[in-house]
Amino acid sequence: MAEFPSENWVKEYMEKLNGSKAYEDAGKTWEGDILFVIQKDDTHPKDEYVYLDLYHGKCRSARYIGSGDNLPKTEFKYIGKYSNWVKLLDKEIDPIQGILTGKFKLDGPMMKIMRYTKA
Repeated sequence: MAEFPSENWVKEYMEKLNGSKAYEDAGKTWEGDILFVIQKDDTHPKDEYVYLDLYHGKCRSARYIGSGDNLPKTEFKYIGKYSNWVKLLDKEIDPIQGILTGKFKLDGPMMKIMRYTKA
């Protein structure tokens, strides 16, 4: 995988999502977009963002956003420090565990997201 976060990483992540039968099945009725908020910490110097437009088990569009200027309004925001994102991507923690332990915060309708925990 390309360096996280970056335009190349976002492109590879979108391809991975769109090539996953498991994701397609788990998200087949999902409609909504999400903004990954990667917060700076001691290991990463700045806040960065990844936007995903997810629809019926596919990622219709994705983009890397290098600054907080002109962020899109999204139904969900998944927010965490860079070092926690690395742990998530390395599968040391999962997305729900991250929320429950306070390593991540989810802004958006929790009831909707809980129906799609396998996605």
